[in-house]
Parts: sequence; C-alpha cells; structure tokens
Amino acid sequence: MSVAQRKYFTEVAALADKTVSVVTTNGKTFSGTLVGINPDSLSLTLADVKDESGKSLNRLVLNGANVMSIASTEKPFDLKSLAGRLEKVFPTMVKLYEDQGFIWVMDKVKLTEKGVVEGAGPAADRVQKVYTQFISEAKA
Repeated sequence: MSVAQRKYFTEVAALADKTVSVVTTNGKTFSGTLVGINPDSLSLTLADVKDESGKSLNRLVLNGANVMSIASTEKPFDLKSLAGRLEKVFPTMVKLYEDQGFIWVMDKVKLTEKGVVEGAGPAADRVQKVYTQFISEAKA
C-alpha cells in the first residue's frame, strides 16, 4: 500500500465517532455519527441519523457505491501536536502511532484523543495532566 493510500485510510478512519453529513449518489443527505466503515468498499454505518426532511433513524447502513461524499465540520484531533508536547516533557520516550490513533509514553502509558486509556501511577498522571492542558488550550 502506498503512503498516499495509507494517509487516505487514516483520514477516513479519523471520521469514526464524529458527526458527519453524507450525500448519496441519488442526492439524499443524511447526518449522523459515523460508527462503522468498511475500508474496502467504503460502506458506512451511521447512528442517530437525520435525513434531509428531519426524519430520525436509529441506524443507517449505506453501501459505499451509493456514497458520493462524506463531510465533517469537526476538526480532527491533532495527535501529532500532542505527541510533540509530550516529547518536551518525556524526551525520547514518546512513540506516535497516528494511523492507529494513539501515543505510547515510556512504553507503559497509552494515550488516545480521549485521554490516558492504559497505564497508572505518576507517569500516567503526568501524561494525563499534559493531555488536559493540551485540550483546554485547543478549546480556547
């Protein structure tokens, strides 16, 4: 797989759990939370869906061949910048796995866009503190 293909799939995967607007090839528009995506066919599953008339649906599965566009107004989480910030606090101890959506710190603390998800103790507390500060600055 080429670098460009990997980047493409990373970008599409980054839309998971985000609110998106999908336009189909027959011109219908659906808005909802992207909860599933098949990277081979680009078939999608949306949750808490509203169609263009305002009708609500719990779940909607769209065949990738019928998807014309997927749009998101949410800015993607900047994992790379967070890794850079952590690198200043933990020099040479930060590994970014951007395509998988996480950062390893000291080979024992796992951090995602939701915060520390693995690890405990003073190191995990410090990582969480850096994360919390990063989030509050991003919102400001």
